[in-house]
Amino acid sequence: MNDRTRSLGDYLAALRRGAGLSQNQLAARLCLASGTASVTRSEVSRWERGVRVPGVWLPFLAQVLAVPLSELRQAAAYARGDERAQLPVPARTLADLLPDGDRLTPTGSGRHLGADDVTELAGRAHALRLADDVLSGGDLIGPAYRELRRAVDLYRTATFSETTGRGLLVQIGELGQIVGWIASDAGRLDDAEDAYRIGLGAARQAGDATLAANVAGSLAYQWTNTGRPRDGVALAEAAVREAGRDAPPATRALFLDRVAWAHTRAEQSQPAMRALGLAHEALSEEERAPAPDWAYWVDRSELEVMDARVFTELRRPLRAVPLLTRVLGEYAPTHAREMALYRSWLAVALADANEPEQAAEEARRVVDLSGDLSSERTADRARVVLTRLREYEEVPEVDAVLRDHGHLLLA
Repeated sequence: MNDRTRSLGDYLAALRRGAGLSQNQLAARLCLASGTASVTRSEVSRWERGVRVPGVWLPFLAQVLAVPLSELRQAAAYARGDERAQLPVPARTLADLLPDGDRLTPTGSGRHLGADDVTELAGRAHALRLADDVLSGGDLIGPAYRELRRAVDLYRTATFSETTGRGLLVQIGELGQIVGWIASDAGRLDDAEDAYRIGLGAARQAGDATLAANVAGSLAYQWTNTGRPRDGVALAEAAVREAGRDAPPATRALFLDRVAWAHTRAEQSQPAMRALGLAHEALSEEERAPAPDWAYWVDRSELEVMDARVFTELRRPLRAVPLLTRVLGEYAPTHAREMALYRSWLAVALADANEPEQAAEEARRVVDLSGDLSSERTADRARVVLTRLREYEEVPEVDAVLRDHGHLLLA
């Protein structure tokens, strides 16, 4: 699998969701269109994860998804390495969309902007955050890139007052954070880091220390999860210092949670536990100022999820399982990605607690949920869960899960 086949997979997944089909439904319709019964959900999943290129199925995909066959053939040629072919998706990288040079130096050559324009941009940034609650990175990456480009272009070309300029920079900072998060979820880590750096520069230029800490902490979280936990610790702790004691309690709790996770992945258990305790203390403090809109999702349940993740990673399942079970019982089913992620931690904790039958049941739920998501995070967690279950492959329930879904470990 390479960047080209992964991009083809993202493109096919976006087409499927645009047609309102699950992977099972697409497989069934391809069987009807071709007059065979040889397309399974697993095969559709392999296409979307970039493990295979559809090949002979392209005409039937074009028919079922109502897209030109020429477009699908060009996409397949791109995935196979044809240098003349282009992937027909909006925005392949942030570099395609953002100008060279200093991205946040205004030229003052365009129309005049005022407070209403900042308000509109804030609404678009918040809408993107809300969409991320229910959609995966692969579905949102194109629109997200376009929003960030539009905001940067506005700042560079328009004329505005100092107050309006600061408001624009704040929104670019917020967009940089959410676009980075979306790109990371889609598995495009370089693009995510680029977006985070744009957002961090804008937040600092605007003088918004709390926002800068959120962007820096998001990048720290990415580093922590992609083999750089000690760098993640350093950056997450720097984000806490940048925010300072005057940051709203909910935001400080979030930043401290990221510190806890980075220490956990760096195998530093005591600092991790201390950071968790500080996060809960911060959230319990009386608010001296309202939290920013982007922190709307930070609450006691979210802190308990991080507690449980840390406990699971530290092999303390008796503390992790009750927390995850309670939170999952209260979580909205529309948040499919988070449900898949949280259940993945529950499955691992159950395996650690020597409850392989229950772990296998949760593993099936994780795979079922993640199969219809264009999220590298959930795909990776599904592989982690299946790998953990191999210790119990002699248990019939586990053996059945591994026989049904073991191919995911080959991706």
